[in-house]
Amino acid sequence: PPAGASRGAPQARTTLSFASLLNQRGPGAPDSPSRRRESAGSAPPPLPEEDCMRLNPSFVGIALSSLLAVDLWASKRLGVCAGEASAWGSARPLLKVVEVSGHGIPWLLGTFYGLCQSDSSAAREVLLNLFFALVLDLVLVAVVKGIVRRPRPTHNKMDMFVTVSVDKYSFPSGHATRAALVCRFVLHHLVLAIPLRVLVVLWVLIVGISRVMLGRHNVTDVLFGLFLGYVLYSVVEYCWLSPLNAPALFALWSH
Repeated sequence: PPAGASRGAPQARTTLSFASLLNQRGPGAPDSPSRRRESAGSAPPPLPEEDCMRLNPSFVGIALSSLLAVDLWASKRLGVCAGEASAWGSARPLLKVVEVSGHGIPWLLGTFYGLCQSDSSAAREVLLNLFFALVLDLVLVAVVKGIVRRPRPTHNKMDMFVTVSVDKYSFPSGHATRAALVCRFVLHHLVLAIPLRVLVVLWVLIVGISRVMLGRHNVTDVLFGLFLGYVLYSVVEYCWLSPLNAPALFALWSH
């Protein structure tokens, strides 16, 4: 071969060898200054949306979590009659009598019996609307319990008077809702002396407090139940049944 070709062969081999080293450079090899500048300027990939929500919780989420923690803590501390071995376990039978006084079945049966025995058209109108309010209360509370599905407190002893399927849930308190509803109904449609009116209001408060003391409900269950019963009476007043707007219904109870 020519002499010039023999002198250029080692240089070509050296160039090829250096190029192959560059191509085979592993991930751990040092970057060039220009590549380091490019990597420093590029932004890191964004976090998924759910990770951002977990790392940056909203103020509303923190407030609700804190409220729930305080609610559970206070409900457990106030459940002093949740069992016979509780701090006030000896008062449990008395509070269970209060529980029966706010149950839906005695109120429905008593209202229906009074409706059948009443001879006054005005009394029948009031009792019929009370019966309608009690039925509406049962349906509404059952729907909300089925949607929320909040379990009852862990320290609750399930020995209630009568229960149905949704009674295994806690939110809202049906006793508190019914007590507030009946209280407004009685105060608006019955003529009572002031001491009796005070007793009715005290009965509502005792029923609500007893639900927490017995361990049946959390504090927020009772508070929302009282609010719901208060609002529910306004709905009953708006949809008040009378012989003018429901003559066929009143004809069933006419003697």
